[in-house]
Amino acid sequence: MSEDELKARVKKLNAQATQLKMDLHDLSEELPINWDRIPDLAAKTFEAYKALAEARAKLAGA
Repeated sequence: MSEDELKARVKKLNAQATQLKMDLHDLSEELPINWDRIPDLAAKTFEAYKALAEARAKLAGA
């Protein structure tokens, strides 16, 4: 993967992670409504930030 492709991937993953973070924040403000969505949304947010960290590490090593 080229450096430009890595940069594009980081940008896309960053946008996805940020949106999930905001969704989690919004969910927390609505509690106790939809409390049962917390585990699923938290797991998705965790995976998004994990993928972002891995992509950033690859980009730093490129």
